[in-house]
Amino acid sequence: MPRFGNLRDGPAPQAPGAETFTELLHAGGARVERIASRAVRDGAWYEQPWPEFVLLVAGAGRLAFADGTEQALGPGDWAHLPAGCRHRVAWTDPGAETIWLAVHLP
Repeated sequence: MPRFGNLRDGPAPQAPGAETFTELLHAGGARVERIASRAVRDGAWYEQPWPEFVLLVAGAGRLAFADGTEQALGPGDWAHLPAGCRHRVAWTDPGAETIWLAVHLP
């Protein structure tokens, strides 16, 4: 059976600096998840052994990288993060929930 949903529907982070992760699909070695962010991460880095595609759906955010660079993202902007790319969410719009679609590739 087909499944349907809306990325704007889902659990919201309960505290500033928090994120919620909702798995939408897991198939063929790939995983698709909805991420809702409020403000900044606590300095923790992500460094995954798989490539990741992220799409900013709503709100605004900025990704930081280990080399000191940052990239601002708005609705519709996407990024491909190669395996081993050290990154983190440096900022999200404090006045609105930021919604991401993440695809973790095999």
